[in-house]
Amino acid sequence: MALKIHRNDEDEAAPDGEALDVRSVIGDEPGIAQILEAWNDATLRLQQTHEALQAEVARLTDELAAKDAELERQNRLADLGRMASHVAHEVRNSLVPVNLYMSLLRRRLSGDAGSLDVLAKVEAGFLALDATVNDLLNFTAHREPQWRSFMVEDLLEEILDSIAPQLEAQGIEASLDIPPHTVATADREMLRRAVLNLVLNAVDAMPRGGQLVVTSYEGRRGLELEIADSGPGLQQEDLERVFDPFYTTKPSGTGLGLSIVHRIVEAHGGRITAMNCPEGGAAFTIEIPRRRAMGMGMAA
Repeated sequence: MALKIHRNDEDEAAPDGEALDVRSVIGDEPGIAQILEAWNDATLRLQQTHEALQAEVARLTDELAAKDAELERQNRLADLGRMASHVAHEVRNSLVPVNLYMSLLRRRLSGDAGSLDVLAKVEAGFLALDATVNDLLNFTAHREPQWRSFMVEDLLEEILDSIAPQLEAQGIEASLDIPPHTVATADREMLRRAVLNLVLNAVDAMPRGGQLVVTSYEGRRGLELEIADSGPGLQQEDLERVFDPFYTTKPSGTGLGLSIVHRIVEAHGGRITAMNCPEGGAAFTIEIPRRRAMGMGMAA
């Protein structure tokens, strides 16, 4: 039987005698291509939304991990601080009478050069121990900054002048790069201690001479101080742990110097970063934000 494809006129006639218009039935309905296009658009939007949500979840997860790590670090520092404070005070109490006895012994040995030489070595050891105790006490100190405005150039020149003999003895050329009349609003004594620690670290990294460059400028976030040296630089492991308490690469270091610097900068609401210079050496950058309106007094 042949397949009938075309209807005759009678077949196409409507029951009521009216012609059947196919377009009146499906002409206004969307075609399959339009439906597929709308489906693809909806799928694409869902995919983009899904990817955006995944990225946000990943960002929040990383942020939470960073917060957890910082909280763990703060708890560890608090425990170390309590222990260090107790040890430092006990050691200092024991050092006071020992120093007195050594002074008396030096008077009795005034005519014995050999004994005085031995005593000098003992005193040097006690001076090193006293420096360690001071580091511990500074590490555990929680003094709030006394906010004052001062000239940055005066502070940095004062620091470099205080170690000028050591710079000369090691053949280190020090230079300052500071815009005229740069003013900082911070605790001057705390900032002096932080910068001095960084400068002494740089000096230690250049026992055979080199260059020390101290730069200050107004950055996007506030005042920035950079202390750079031409020493060997820092290993990757050092960069990751350099501010951890008791972590040191020096044979006789306490590992507290940079932790103290980190604490001082944090007390000012700032941050400190360490990096290797492209031309060699290491650079530490202190960022002190512009003074916040939090009721902190300021005197000129």
